[in-house]
Amino acid sequence: MIKASVIGATGYVGAELARLLHGHPGVEIVSLSSKNYAGQKFGELYPGHPCGSFVLDTIDIPNIAQKSDVVFTALPHGASCETVIELDKFDIRIIDMSGDFRYDDINIYEKWYGVEHKSEKLLKEAVYGLSELYREQIAGAKITANPGCYTTCAILSLYPLLENNLIEIGSIVIDAKSGVTGAGRGLSEAVHFCEVDESFKAYKVTGHRHTSEIEQELGKAANEDIIVDFTPHLLPIKRGILETIYAKHKSGVTDEEIASAYAKYSSEPFVTVLEKGKMPEIKSVTGSNSVICGYTINKRTNSLIVVSVIDNLIKGAGGQAVQNMNIMFGLDESAGLCAGAWYL
Repeated sequence: MIKASVIGATGYVGAELARLLHGHPGVEIVSLSSKNYAGQKFGELYPGHPCGSFVLDTIDIPNIAQKSDVVFTALPHGASCETVIELDKFDIRIIDMSGDFRYDDINIYEKWYGVEHKSEKLLKEAVYGLSELYREQIAGAKITANPGCYTTCAILSLYPLLENNLIEIGSIVIDAKSGVTGAGRGLSEAVHFCEVDESFKAYKVTGHRHTSEIEQELGKAANEDIIVDFTPHLLPIKRGILETIYAKHKSGVTDEEIASAYAKYSSEPFVTVLEKGKMPEIKSVTGSNSVICGYTINKRTNSLIVVSVIDNLIKGAGGQAVQNMNIMFGLDESAGLCAGAWYL
């Protein structure tokens, strides 16, 4: 059994991750820790949670590391970096849920996050944890940087198209919508019930941090620098992401070429690409580790339109972290992640 710990277990991502680990046939949870709720039972914060009887630990790095095979850090950026630096001193695997280790270039991280990175060495050693693209590197990684939720949806949607030179790189527009859990469990006026209910709004227009992460990874697919227009929106729902992505396709591109590019995912356990013209919706993935993409061509505008959906707390966070853990420990990649979408 893999002995697993979650640092920062009481946020939405940490709680969902703990739920998935609890149901994993090859995992024993040895520690759930929290800065603010240490000493309390997990069930006091999340009644009905399968980990409800766990008493939350303090964040004692040596103690947690010594009894763990893998530690998940579900902390805010900056705090997560400092924690990973301490964890790296031990012979364990680390899966970080923040943005602190997702970047190839420390300057890009510091520009978009507005803080100084504390370890360029570990930043360079960490592997970007998008399972479908970096499976071999993840398998040997000590530190895996779990991707962001918006980025997972966008990168998987666009990577095959850029890799096969099917779209114009300067034409990409990503219109993204997320449920409120994407903002985390911390208190904020912007996500109070009365602020989001029966409303719909764009936020962080031109400045969302995930823009830089998307550009980094899509640049690898295209073998050149890429700039995208990325605009996130807040939906009055708890969970789920839907992205509508627009790009001009190259002259003469056929339906068969697009389908062939997406065949890259034909053997992937968690990626489904629908037939041309069929579009997914959020409830098709809620509660699952799935990504579903649909696409069509607008012949009047020579545009390719892709619609993709994920559950931001699972494939966009905790589920992808478990998928990465499975790869790192040589397990069946689907272990603990076989549940289908709730739909209703």
